[in-house]
Amino acid sequence: MRVLVLGHTGYLGGHVAGSPALPPDTVLLRSGRSSGAELRVDLARVGVDALAGILESAAPDAVINCAGAVGGDAVELAEVNARGPAVLCAALRRAAPGARLVHLGSAAEYGPGAEGVRVTESAAARPVSPYGATKLAGTVAVASSGLDAVVLRVGNPVGPGAPSAGLPGRVAGLLRTAGRDPAAVLRLGDLSAYRDFVDVRDVARAAVLAATVPGPLPGVLNIGGGRAVPVRELVASLVRAAGFRGRVEEAAHEGGSARSAGVSWQCSDSAAAGAALGWRPSYSLDDSAAALWAARAGAGTARPKPLPAPSEGVRAP
Repeated sequence: MRVLVLGHTGYLGGHVAGSPALPPDTVLLRSGRSSGAELRVDLARVGVDALAGILESAAPDAVINCAGAVGGDAVELAEVNARGPAVLCAALRRAAPGARLVHLGSAAEYGPGAEGVRVTESAAARPVSPYGATKLAGTVAVASSGLDAVVLRVGNPVGPGAPSAGLPGRVAGLLRTAGRDPAAVLRLGDLSAYRDFVDVRDVARAAVLAATVPGPLPGVLNIGGGRAVPVRELVASLVRAAGFRGRVEEAAHEGGSARSAGVSWQCSDSAAAGAALGWRPSYSLDDSAAALWAARAGAGTARPKPLPAPSEGVRAP
């Protein structure tokens, strides 16, 4: 089976390309903007004709689109998150209409959730940030493409290799700098919002399953950890993993992620992914935090080597 991974140098794409869930006979084709990519593709810039030519020569049986932007202005976000999937779908219809397309969307497409309620795929999408709006536009492009396609709406990914642009990676970096100085202070923004964290390795496994399971799939599947926890719980897990001896200070004026602006509660129901893919989360939040810390403490921001299997007793959605 020939599987093309777009955005293979990114956080999610790197884990998908290195996932042990890939069948042993997989021919993996890595694509991205970097000079080291086997297939050079910039979804923010490439045209339909050029991309169709690349896809025709690659002849993929499945395409996993991990390319996406989480920061930048509305134009930059739209170029990658909205235009990119639309161009990809048009090129696939022309050059590889029988290929399965797995597109990584975001739970930010749903917008604010009701406290205590797990959101299902049938819920209305009401994004409140440019990030969520552009990701939703990408989902619409994929869902209306007529291709054999599925969108995985991913919760808040966490785990080894988390970039410093996001809160988990930023906190890990601050902890690494602070060391075990008991006088150190970590000054962060408001950590009271509830989020559905899911391990990046579980996300990668879901993407591989979606690309390889036979038969048609639902148009959208939620991929989340199955429970909403305060962001400060994630920070506490990282503090424990790091053996940090200082203190953490929260200050509302420090601000939060523009990607999650205006959303105080978010949790997804991933039961449909269990039924369609046989998928369930296998790593706890402590597992994810420990792996993130081990990778950051041992190798800076470099992509980590495989880590031990998850602990038992993880709560499933």
